[in-house]
Amino acid sequence: MTLSTNLGWPSEPEPTPEHRRLGWLARMLNVSRETEVEPDEAEDAAGLAGRADSRVDSPVESPADSGVDSPDTALGTDGERASTPTGTSVGTAIHTRTEPPVGGPPPVDNAVDNSAHQPVSEHETTDSGAGDNTVDEAMMAAAPTRPDGPSARDRDALAAAIPDAGDDTPLARDLADNARRRIQLTGRPFPKPAVPRVLTVANQKGGVGKTTTTVNVAAAMAQAGLQVLVIDLDPQGNASTALGIDHHAEVPSIYDVLVDGAPLLEVVQPCTTVPGLFCAPATIDLAGAEIELVSLVARESRLQRAIAAAADTGHSYDYILIDCPPSLGLLTVNAMVAASEVFIPIQCEYYALEGLSQLLKNIELVRAHLNPPLHVSTILLTMYDGRTRLSAQVAEEVREHFPQEVLRTTVPRSVRVSEAPSFGETVMTYDPASSGALAYLEAAGEIADRGASGPQ
Repeated sequence: MTLSTNLGWPSEPEPTPEHRRLGWLARMLNVSRETEVEPDEAEDAAGLAGRADSRVDSPVESPADSGVDSPDTALGTDGERASTPTGTSVGTAIHTRTEPPVGGPPPVDNAVDNSAHQPVSEHETTDSGAGDNTVDEAMMAAAPTRPDGPSARDRDALAAAIPDAGDDTPLARDLADNARRRIQLTGRPFPKPAVPRVLTVANQKGGVGKTTTTVNVAAAMAQAGLQVLVIDLDPQGNASTALGIDHHAEVPSIYDVLVDGAPLLEVVQPCTTVPGLFCAPATIDLAGAEIELVSLVARESRLQRAIAAAADTGHSYDYILIDCPPSLGLLTVNAMVAASEVFIPIQCEYYALEGLSQLLKNIELVRAHLNPPLHVSTILLTMYDGRTRLSAQVAEEVREHFPQEVLRTTVPRSVRVSEAPSFGETVMTYDPASSGALAYLEAAGEIADRGASGPQ
């Protein structure tokens, strides 16, 4: 039979007393727990107990001769040995210390029940824990911990330790590059802006990744220690769904803020999967807000006033991201008037370039008549496919016209990014190791670094 690696017992579910005695002897003699032991060799194994005198601090009599209870009685009902910390009375337990072989694991204390009337000698040992997992627990306890995460120097050293892959192995090279990027970004706290930043995520073309970009960038910022609010202005409510926020018809939503003048903070709900992330959800009622806003006073600045009122009450948000519908109606105009920056996701295809020119014209109109500080501060290339020449050409064209606004990061096509909303999560929590999550984490870091460096 084979003795178990963890407990020193046979792998059968019900070990016999003979098996337990053999396991106890194996632990005393510090023999390998993978050694094959035949039942008829039990007496030979027991005879080896005398040799343990040279490996322990003092001789220990066998249980049968000394009157000490057998290991079977020292075992609990669950088959595990009872542990006794250093300093326990003589009548409770004795501790033996076995010197480990060269290069072997640290010693494991053996607790053996002792009868009250039997005189035994007690030896002080260093107790590193209890049970057969003592070695692993001691090694984990000895490892240094950083409550604030690894430092920048530690991340740089770890990234530099990753070997470079040759040019003949492009897949290995990409994996090594992604590993270095992930090491540099994971656990790094993002800097807070001097004043809260309000960004409108807009593009009148649908399907370019506005909602996906909004929720994933917001989640990445929240995971890095920032307080982020997502305002869902799309009647479809996809951003609310991705953040796991309930947004049926009876839920207080951004519609109540725009049409009825409700305070913004009263409709905000926290995201349950990402601490520090909040959402003002959208309901189906928002579909009729375009018509209802026409007859209201200051219809273009309703959202701006709500955000300003929330700021007067002292909200703690570092970033407010507004997810716009794929149109240029009153809802999008409200978002542009409420923000000072426009964040434009662009799909790496020709149609996205064609729609960008019209979007820039509308931004100029809003800046000229309603919100002079409004400007395009950030452009993110999404759905990038490195296998096609078209994606590279679109990216090159956009970078040529907007060299300061375009982020270095491009978001690749990733099925994980598309799967995450069906589970009510962002890709940052659904699959943090995916290429899409890494790209959005890197993009969020760029936006945060830009915000900390000064006004955008």
